[in-house]
Amino acid sequence: MEQLKSTTNYLIVIIGATAIGKTALSIKLANHFNCAIVSCDSRQFFKEMTIGTAVPSKEELAQAPHYFIQNKSITEDYNVGDYEKEALALLDELFMQNHIQIVVGGSGLYVDAILKGFDDFPEVSNEIKAKIDQNYNTHGFEYLQKTLQQLDPDYFHFLNENNPQTLQNQQRMKRFIGVSIAAQAPYSSFLNQPKKARNFVPIVIGLEAPREIMYQRINQRVDAMMQNGLLHEVAGLKEYQQLNALQTVGYRELFDFFDEKISLNDAIEEIKKNTRRFAKRQLTWFKRNEDAKWFSYQESVQKIIKHIHAITQ
Repeated sequence: MEQLKSTTNYLIVIIGATAIGKTALSIKLANHFNCAIVSCDSRQFFKEMTIGTAVPSKEELAQAPHYFIQNKSITEDYNVGDYEKEALALLDELFMQNHIQIVVGGSGLYVDAILKGFDDFPEVSNEIKAKIDQNYNTHGFEYLQKTLQQLDPDYFHFLNENNPQTLQNQQRMKRFIGVSIAAQAPYSSFLNQPKKARNFVPIVIGLEAPREIMYQRINQRVDAMMQNGLLHEVAGLKEYQQLNALQTVGYRELFDFFDEKISLNDAIEEIKKNTRRFAKRQLTWFKRNEDAKWFSYQESVQKIIKHIHAITQ
């Protein structure tokens, strides 16, 4: 085990598509540098979701300290802004123990939250949220459109042109309205504010594989999930299927099966197809990071450690 002797904080950030091997690499690096692993996989935050989110096994979790793994409930109101604050506060504590720490995950937005941060918005009270939900339940999507257009016409026009009427975007519009009401100012007035400086130097490590290999690994993972009880896990969450946390690949398709919209075989094939599409979107997002150093998923950990040493020493 190696502990960095430095006063500069370094954050190793492991990125890449789903099923590429990020968890295994993070554990090897955590053992080498004697540090913790902070997850930025937004699918793994929720304690009710285990198999379909590929949460690290008990054996893997025991090999290094892990944070932000099944620490929230699907019924909690939790967003990327909350994560940014909590993750940075945790990293401040961890850097006091060791000047090198690890972040790993496939959620590009949450990686960006740690590396770059987002605009600082006012808190929205539970009373405001409840009122928005009540109005939405009474008047539907039209309420969201009219209210956001009134409170923030500029951002409404942008949103209306670039976002379809999906459950995810309905949730976003509720948040935009909530911020506008709480601040008594348009949501868009809080955008593009100066970001807070980070107290670490990022070392971004990307894992990649040829597309056919990546797709093969995804298909194998989905088959393993089904063998390990994904169908039973999703069945136990059916009453919550409208929650935002469950609008994710591996759960939506099996809800459709339980709702008798498709067969089980078709649902499994849809999971594989949608996971492959998700992986493509992940890579598109991560490839925009010009600071990332990309390695083959089969690369030796020693070569990656050598790359890290070249930066930290």
